[in-house]
Formats: sequence, C-alpha cells, structure tokens
Amino acid sequence: MRREKGIRKMSAQDAAPEIGEIIEATSTGNVKAEDLEMLGQIEKKVRWLSSWTIHNANHLRPKRDGIKVGGHQASCASMTTLMTALYFNILRPQDRVAVKPHASPVFHAINYLFGRQTREKLENFRSFGGAQSYPSRTKDGDQVDFSTGSVGLGAAVTNFAALTQDYLRYKNMLPKGEVPGRMVALVGDAELDEGNIYEALLDTWKHDIRNVWWVIDYNRQSLDGMIDAHLFRVIGRFFRAVGWNVITIKYGRKLHDAFAKPGGKSLKKWLNDAPNDIYSALTFQGGAAWRKQILSDMPGDNALASLLGDYDDDALHDLMTNLGGHCMEAVLNAFDAVPNDKPTVFIAYTVKGYATPLQGHKDNHAGLMNVAQMDAFKLQNKIADGQEWDMAAGLDVSADRVRDYIKNAPFNDRAPRHKMAEVITIPEMPYARVETSSTQEVFGKILNELAKMKDSALADRIVTTSPDVTVSTNLGGFVNQRGLFGREELADEFRERKVPSAQKWIRSPEGQHVELGIAENNLFLNLAALGLSHSLFGQRLFPIGTLYDPFIARGLDALNYACYQDARFMVVATPSGITLAPEGGAHQSISTPMIGMGQPGLTSFEPSFGDELATIMGWSFDHMQAPKGGSVYLRLSTKPLAQPERELSDATKSEIVSGGYWLRAPGKDCKMAIAYCGAMAPEAMAAWEKLSEDHPGLGLLAVTSTDRLYNEWQDLERARLEGKSTGEMSHVENLLKPLASDARLVTVIDGHPAALAWLGSVRGHAVAPLGVNGFGQCGDSIALYDHYQIGTDAILRAAKRWD
Repeated sequence: MRREKGIRKMSAQDAAPEIGEIIEATSTGNVKAEDLEMLGQIEKKVRWLSSWTIHNANHLRPKRDGIKVGGHQASCASMTTLMTALYFNILRPQDRVAVKPHASPVFHAINYLFGRQTREKLENFRSFGGAQSYPSRTKDGDQVDFSTGSVGLGAAVTNFAALTQDYLRYKNMLPKGEVPGRMVALVGDAELDEGNIYEALLDTWKHDIRNVWWVIDYNRQSLDGMIDAHLFRVIGRFFRAVGWNVITIKYGRKLHDAFAKPGGKSLKKWLNDAPNDIYSALTFQGGAAWRKQILSDMPGDNALASLLGDYDDDALHDLMTNLGGHCMEAVLNAFDAVPNDKPTVFIAYTVKGYATPLQGHKDNHAGLMNVAQMDAFKLQNKIADGQEWDMAAGLDVSADRVRDYIKNAPFNDRAPRHKMAEVITIPEMPYARVETSSTQEVFGKILNELAKMKDSALADRIVTTSPDVTVSTNLGGFVNQRGLFGREELADEFRERKVPSAQKWIRSPEGQHVELGIAENNLFLNLAALGLSHSLFGQRLFPIGTLYDPFIARGLDALNYACYQDARFMVVATPSGITLAPEGGAHQSISTPMIGMGQPGLTSFEPSFGDELATIMGWSFDHMQAPKGGSVYLRLSTKPLAQPERELSDATKSEIVSGGYWLRAPGKDCKMAIAYCGAMAPEAMAAWEKLSEDHPGLGLLAVTSTDRLYNEWQDLERARLEGKSTGEMSHVENLLKPLASDARLVTVIDGHPAALAWLGSVRGHAVAPLGVNGFGQCGDSIALYDHYQIGTDAILRAAKRWD
C-alpha cells in the first residue's frame, strides 16, 4: 500500500469494536496526498470511459435492428469512487470480486486501464463478441471472478466462496502461509430487496464465515422510484444480527469540514433529515435550488445562512453532493477501518448519476445522456475529439504517472485470475448388485463405499451438501464416514452419551459435509462456489448436493446462475415424480426432466438400475473436470426395482452415458417399440412381455438421458442446416435406425410426457407419449399410475390403439 493505514490511530481498546457497534468512517485520516491525487484522476477517467462506452454503443454504433442497446450510465457513476479505490489501491491479487451488474461498464473500463480489456471489446459493448452487459466468467474471460446479472445472487455467492476458501484452508489444500483472499461483493441498495440475500446471510452465519466484504452502493434510487428513507437502519440491523461489522460512509471531507464551521450543525441536521426524494431532486436541480430549499426549511438560522453564503451556486452543489461514497479519502479510510477478519458491510452513501447530467433525476436508471449532454460532459472532462479512448486524455497529470500508478496497483499483478487444478483419476465406482434396490439407495451405497476408501484422491475431494435432507436423500452413510465440516470440533452428544442413533456425525475441520438449512437457493449457491474451487483457488473439489426433485424449482434461479458461471458439481434430486405417492402433490415433480434437458451447462440423467447409475456417476466425475465438461443432474427414485443380473459391456456402458440403449433389441423391420425412463422400467418391461407375442421384434428402449439424446441430435441438426455436417449420425438416430419407417413408439416417464414425445421427430415415427401433466395427489403408486395413465395397462392401451 502507498499510504498509511486507518481513519485515526486506534487504541487497543477500540481496535476491535463489539458486534453491533456502527463504525462511521469519517474523512479524518492519514491518506497520502499522492494517492488522493492519482486516484482522483483515475476515477475521472473510469467515469468517462464507462459513460463513453455506453454512449458509443447507443449513439455512434450502427443499430441493425433499431433496438436500444442500453446500459446504466447513472448506476455506473455512483460506483466510480468505490471501485477506483478498491481496484487501484485496496484489493490484492487473491481477493475475489462480484461486481454490481449495472456497474459492468465501470468494471470493463478498469480492466481496460489495467490492460486486461481491449478497446475493440469496449467499442462492441453489448454487441456480439463484445464486452458483456453484466460481468460474465464464461463470456468476458479471465478477469471476471463471479458472474452477476440476476440481482442478489452475485452478492450471496461471495459468502459461499468464503466458506469454500475456509473449507480448503482447514484441510491444508491451499499454499502454506498464503494470506486468505477477501470475497468482495459490490451491491446495489435495491438488490437488498432480494430474499436470497437474507437466506444466505443466515446460513453462512451458522458457519462463522470470514474474509467477506459487501460494499453497498447506497444511492437511494431504484429502477421505479426512491428507496425508503430509513432503509440504512434496517440494513445495519440485519447485518449486525448475523455478526457482521457495519461501517457507514456517509459524508465526505468537504462536508465534514463544513460541519465544523458555525452553522455546520444545522447543515448536518438538515442533511440527516432530508427525505431521499427531495435530496435527489435538489441534486438534479443544482446549487440555487439547494440554497433556496435549505433556507426555506431552516428560517432564522443566521449562522447557517452565513455558511451557505460562503459558497457560490456551483461550490454549494459540489458541497452538498460530497457524500462519503464519492470522497476518495473517506472511502480509503473506511476500507482501512476494518477491525478484524469477520464479515464487513460498508454502507456507502452515493448519488446516482454522480457528476453527470443525469445525477439525482428519478428517471435516470435506464436514462442515457443525449448527444448534447455527452458533448457537454466531454467538454467537462477536457476530452478532445479522437481522444475518447485515450487513457490519459483530459487528466491533470502526465500519462506516464498514470501508467506507473496503475502498473503498481497491488491488484495488478498480471497473473491469470482463473487458476488451474490437477485432474483427478476416477476409479471404477464401487457398485455391488443386490436383488432389489432403488437408484437413491444405490447412490447412497456408492458414496458410502467411496467414503471408506483410504488414500483416495476422489473420496478426499468429494464434499457433500444438502438443505436439511441429508438423511432422507441417502447421504447419511457418507457423513457417518467422513463427518460434518466446521471450523471447530463439536462432538456428537448422542454418541457421547451412548444414545443409539444411526447418525454418527462429528463436526470438525476434517469433515466433508456442509450442512445447510432448508433453502434451495443456498444449496445451489454453495454448489456454485464449491464448483468453482478449481478456478478460484486452484484446488479440485467434487461437490455433490442433494435435494427433493420438486424443489429444484425453488432454487432454479440460483441453479441457472451456477451453471452460467460454468461451476462444476453434481446435483442429486430424489425422490422424483409421483412415485413417492403417499407424500402428495407438493413433494411430487412433473417438469424437472425438461429443466434438465433445457438447462445449459447441466447434463441430466434418469437411470433405472444400480449398474446404470454407477456407470453414470463414474462418467460424471470425469465430466466435472473436463475443459468442455459441466455439471450433472441425477434424477433418482425411491422405488425399489429388481436389479438385472448382468455384466455390462464397455459398449453398453458407452450407450448408457450417451443417453440410451436397447434393453430388448428390436427385431428386423420392427413395427413398434416402447421407450421408458427411470422408475417406469418395471411397467415398461411388463408391457413388453405382454405385447411381444403379438408383436415379434418389439423393442424396449431404456432412455437414461433424454438430455444427452436430444441435445446431441439437435447439435447435429444445426450443423446440417449450416452445411457443416460430416455425415455422422447422433446416438438417438442410430438407436432408432432399426425401426421400420412406419413403426410406432410408446413412451412413458414419471414426469411430463413432452420429455420423451420428441423421439418421434427423429425419424418421423408416430408417438403415444405417456407421462404426468397434472399436480400429484396422495395415494399408493398403483392408484396414481392408474390415475395418470403411466402404468402397464396404460402402456398396453397406448400400444393397442393402432391395432
């Protein structure tokens, strides 16, 4: 660092304030003059570049479709001081940042100054192949630590990234002596309306996370209106309730100096009492309006009137908008005021649209400077025509000084932001056939056997997590073997007191299961962070999360967010469908097979038998490590099935992971086939037995992954449309090739029938799709299969419909 630390010299007594105390960061500190000068100049450049990037995209770049490009110039301007201070002075290479979505152009401008972003990308902001509208790990490249876009999730994932870092540290997987990185979230105040924020705060409080900073851009304006006047108090209470340090950055140096003068106390009182909408309106109107309003509100206060008289209109406007979040000195002092490694939230008061013609206006969220306003802004920034992208144009210091300062920023070490981790060799899954079992039970047994393995790189790097359904999703055996993760040892009191229990769960730093509360968003955010450990921290983990299949929908936004970042994990959803019949509709899933098919970055499987599941799990652990791999979703069932007595060939294993195989191969010129998924195997097999006598050569197709079959076929279809086909056939085309052109298919799934109905489109076969398309209800599986027409009799009726 190139400055002295601290707001003030702290005594031993106040170095670590009690939780609940608000630390208000004033502007009285020991920040070096050189830092203030250089950071002030860089901030001007960052604000200009972010504004110009948006303007260029909307006003100067040709619009082929005539649609507004957009961007958020006002939301960017409120963040420039905070982000300049962080990136050019505070952050270290090991720190990780989730940038507020609407501040994406600021982030791109900063990386442009660092040399990590190109002018071409900025010129093509929000265009195909250009800098992304919101920071994206997969599309913006190496410089992005966490993707953002769906508000609230980018903030919350930093908590789980801190938990992941602790998990690795306590297992000595990180380099010895390495200082932990801070997981930093830059958060818009309106993002705090998102419920997932508070779920994450509560669940990660249980794990006593450390090294997390949230910086709230408290500009008090949202898309549709003003933020409640007292929100800052509620924010502080929430964070203090879960053990966070709360640091308020309210006023800047100029205002603090004014408060110390005669009339200053009255000015401070007026500011503290001013409603958000009045403050914003005056910010837009300017100095004369400030003077008129304040004198009108506080008549007869001669000292205040005299104080205001010391400033002309421009200077008064500058004074009244000198909030803490725009005072570099106050911001640097606040960041230096953090007393310990406990999570810290900064409430930074800012002006939306600060120092631009849009500042304070209630319509500025999606507003754009028009050409005349940009010309004036350009003149204000002393930018000459043709110098719009120059890194030093318009600044009051030399280009060499700017370059040297940026080069020496602690964060700018030029090392890749995305790390690499070694590939772990995956052994054959330890599957032992039993006569009757369910896929959920087999899953638990495989994990239990893996947990028993000594000196197994795979077993040691598996980390399981579940939203309070660990036992009911068959993770109990793994946890018994490997224990719960916690920063401190905690004995199992039931075991210590010799009270019989199937669960022998010891909590310790060595544990490999992260216990969560009932919040599916947190499950998927935890999987996202754990599933990025190879890239964030350079250490491979194999995260496995379990939940009830219908509740994927409750965490779907966070699941999509995790996949969008290319996080690598295995989500095991069980029980599925209406087969868990007595539980009723709320616990029965319908549309999840299509979620698995439609979610990019997630490959879904629905096996029927244990040997299929073992094969799929082995493939999945490799897929989670592959450069072009991804995450995996296993849709499992509690329905016990008779397990086939067989030894799978390599060819059959390959077909299983490719999406399907013929359990009963079709005969020559086959006129009919039954295709089934998962738990419906017994009903499909029984129907096949009854039909095969009248339909010689009847085929029985086991579909293990509708996802892999469909998407491989569609990828090839697109290649054919583009004239890029090499003549190869997809797996599903090869599977259906033996069927006669006029053959008929009956498909059955314990889920929405559309998940298999598309099979008829592959080669033009007629299809009778059976599945569930209504909310479930209580009953036994026989009654429900009959009601929803997916049982053996329904399959027979569908097959005989064509006779």
